[in-house]
Amino acid sequence: MTKLSDFVAFIFDLDGLVLDTEPTYFAAWQKAVESMGYHLASESFKTMSGYHYQKVVETLQTRLGQEFDLDIFKQVGTEYWLNHIHEAGIAVKKGVIDLLDYAQQQEIPVCLATNSSAVYAHECLAVAGLTQRFPSVVTFDDVAHGKPAPDIFLKAAEKMQVDIRQCIIFEDSTTGVVAALASAAFTVYVPSTFPVNPETVEACDCLLDDLSQVFEKFSC
Repeated sequence: MTKLSDFVAFIFDLDGLVLDTEPTYFAAWQKAVESMGYHLASESFKTMSGYHYQKVVETLQTRLGQEFDLDIFKQVGTEYWLNHIHEAGIAVKKGVIDLLDYAQQQEIPVCLATNSSAVYAHECLAVAGLTQRFPSVVTFDDVAHGKPAPDIFLKAAEKMQVDIRQCIIFEDSTTGVVAALASAAFTVYVPSTFPVNPETVEACDCLLDDLSQVFEKFSC
């Protein structure tokens, strides 16, 4: 049986895995789009789970037309998002704190590896009160290619000075799972959007409902 102690480092995605941020992004993006005179169903935003921001805006422009002003969207969307998180906060996902506590007790290094930009990632961690829990952070800004390329995870392993093949990666999206598997790390899939992609379930090394199940699935 695979044990948590078999891994030399833990790597976490941010959006939808550590923090329940994706609904805050989707709400802000939809409000920004509508304020600009366009309409896009809320389900359309959910299909962008795990995307880095550049792919989000490219997808929006494809769906809404080339005349859709990305500069205005970025400015308005950021304002709506910042207002929302500072008013409502950002929820920490179930099981995250217990797993971070375990890693700290066992002196296992952890790293946050996200498709978000550094500005967004650090803002989210600060609002959620988790800045000190992630001394190592790798973002889309640190690599040439975001997920589904494995670059972000490989950079995380490099930053922690460990072999990626001895790491366990926790991911919540198909995009993230594809990247994690490509990195050669052990990949745990904790879906945050539904319905779940059956191909992602088949491809991952382990499927969990939430991170609180880690201790049931893996012996310590």
